[in-house]
Amino acid sequence: MSDDRCELLCLDLDRAEALRVALPQGDLVARRAERLRALGDPTRLRIAHALHVGDELCVCDLAWIVGSSQGLVSHHLRQLRSAGLVASRRDGKLVMYRLNAAGHRLLTTITEPATEVDPV
Repeated sequence: MSDDRCELLCLDLDRAEALRVALPQGDLVARRAERLRALGDPTRLRIAHALHVGDELCVCDLAWIVGSSQGLVSHHLRQLRSAGLVASRRDGKLVMYRLNAAGHRLLTTITEPATEVDPV
């Protein structure tokens, strides 16, 4: 038998049911997964981190900062905005991007040293 499975079925039904009921459901889980998936790409994570520490930036600046084309950065920003992590505003001919509150919270959570996992 595999090491990750119990050799004996002994379900603590009350505890298991309480935990099952407390799990987030449906749309909430889908939204959280979408946000995590949006940051699962290294370029998007770098863009989000630049916005986290740099406040509000245009595509030109972000492209230079992360070393990618403006077109690619724009594509990634659309995905971050679709995931509910980035907001934008027009400033003349420029579009300025910033992390919204949800984006800042998520970046703070995943970039804190205490959340780093030691390599096995």
